[in-house]
Amino acid sequence: MDVKCIVAIVERGKADKIVDKAKKAGARGATILYGRGTGQSEALEFFNIHIEASKEIILILSETDRYKPIYDAIVEAGRLNEPGTGIIFTFLVSELLGLHHREQMNS
Repeated sequence: MDVKCIVAIVERGKADKIVDKAKKAGARGATILYGRGTGQSEALEFFNIHIEASKEIILILSETDRYKPIYDAIVEAGRLNEPGTGIIFTFLVSELLGLHHREQMNS
């Protein structure tokens, strides 16, 4: 089974809404982590703007042949096509262990 991890980094407070949309698009679950960006001082220096440093990081595992609708739902819900709203990327996962609903992923 080939698995992709979708990672979205969004403004704090938006992850729950985005994960709800991802679940409606086929995600079986998500992990939300909290983080802090480091680019704020550079943005202040060059653009004279305030960027919220607190971020939410959304991690979602999906089969490679089923990830695209989930990815698209995250982009739409988080308005990630718009500048300054966050970033999203994927990568292939290897040596996955401990995903207890993996039997469901194969069906």
